[in-house]
Amino acid sequence: MFEERGLIAKVGAGSVGVDSAPALQNIHYRASPATLYEAVPCGVRSRVLEAGRVEAVEVQLKKGVLELCVLALLSRGDNYAYEIASRLAEGIDMGEGTIYPLMRRMQADGLVDTYLVESSSGPPRKYYRLTEAGKTSFAGQKLAWGSFSKAVNAILGEAQ
Repeated sequence: MFEERGLIAKVGAGSVGVDSAPALQNIHYRASPATLYEAVPCGVRSRVLEAGRVEAVEVQLKKGVLELCVLALLSRGDNYAYEIASRLAEGIDMGEGTIYPLMRRMQADGLVDTYLVESSSGPPRKYYRLTEAGKTSFAGQKLAWGSFSKAVNAILGEAQ
């Protein structure tokens, strides 16, 4: 069945639902998601899709609010990327590698600028601070987030 659909990339054990479907372990596939969807048994398919959907929602929520969180942290004072990443990891469970591309983009967008500070424990640290544009952006995003989250919470409160 899998061969006739051109399935050749690897689905590893340990994926959601795969442990309960030994026939799917170590299958190689090269197919569109639609073809793979049809090839996976229905019970496994629903668990995989549900877990994937929840994960995708979490990722999108984090991406959507990450810049606002960085702006909020920097509104309290200048900081370096590792410390910002550590603080974010406490609250929204994001990896350290996520912060560096975001900080570069925010600098390119004129929201932050940088300066170096000597460190007694190694090379100089690059500190980030909000620019005037960053302060303005933070104020606007904070207002938008407040009204958006209030509306979402109202809808969730109405849900059964």
